[in-house]
Amino acid sequence: MIDASLPPAHPESPMNRTLTPLAASALVLTLAACGATARTPATSAPATSAMSATTTTDLTALTSCGVTAEFPVPAGAVVTIKSSATEAVVALGAADRLVGVAALDGPLPEHVTGVDDAVWDVELPVISEKVPSFEAVAELGPEAILAGWESNLSADGAGSRETWESIGVATWVSPSACRDPHLQPEILTFDDVFDEITTLGLVLGREDAAATLVAAQRDALTDLAAARDGRTVRALWYSSGSDTPFVGAGIGAPQLIMQTAGLENIAADVRDTWVSMSWEEVAQRDPEVIVLVDSVWNTAAHKREVLAANPVTAAMDAVVAGRYLVVPFPASESGVRTVDAALSLHEQLAAVAP
Repeated sequence: MIDASLPPAHPESPMNRTLTPLAASALVLTLAACGATARTPATSAPATSAMSATTTTDLTALTSCGVTAEFPVPAGAVVTIKSSATEAVVALGAADRLVGVAALDGPLPEHVTGVDDAVWDVELPVISEKVPSFEAVAELGPEAILAGWESNLSADGAGSRETWESIGVATWVSPSACRDPHLQPEILTFDDVFDEITTLGLVLGREDAAATLVAAQRDALTDLAAARDGRTVRALWYSSGSDTPFVGAGIGAPQLIMQTAGLENIAADVRDTWVSMSWEEVAQRDPEVIVLVDSVWNTAAHKREVLAANPVTAAMDAVVAGRYLVVPFPASESGVRTVDAALSLHEQLAAVAP
């Protein structure tokens, strides 16, 4: 049976684990770092759209997940929570703005192509492996806090968005991770991914870098589309869990990545980003290949063991033949590595497709 009632946030918390390096595949970047001038942020009334931005001379009003904040342009001292937010800042050449980084899902990519091959070789100011406390973030004096999940900015997390607004600190959450289904993208597209990159480029004063990155990634998608033969292969996106797997469903990053790579998601009919699905249901839907999300708290190797040990899945053709594709956890959510994940899966698929 499928449980489609879960919230869009991933159930396993990487914030409670110690992270080890995971290799990343090629990401096309043409970037350079730059400085910033800090300004005092103001506040404004809430809005209802998932994400929108309007600019004045000194401030950018940015709405994400139904909350509006006014960011100094460009934002100077920035704190990021989760890899997707951190990687966006680094990719846009604004790593020098980071005064604190927390809750990384894995290391920055190790292999990069582009003009500046050392763009990811930065010393990140990591303040916590988990979601930091409000006090730990506040003492850094941030002008802006960028988060990958809404739960990162809550009373139980690093402080609510309302609390930060009350002291003049602007906050942003990736719209692809909004809890309210009405504020999520209907179905995540690369236009949504690129809108996030473009908007953060505006906030960071790195519009040109954002435009360069988006253009390079659009070109990579064009090349990928031309390389595909039109065939699709049924696939399971196995994100986490052992007794009951948590799998990529039909409207989030897993669906977008799989569809782009030439994979037909067996859970595409479920209107959610991720969902719990029984192993019996997985076996009935009979994926031809299985995408394993590699995380330190639930590695791809462990997932192989789970599939081989479970009598329900051990007899599946994909398991017997070992038709596995691997994606690192930081690339499994919407962000600057979404295109890269699709490219990598397409390349891996060529080697294992039935």
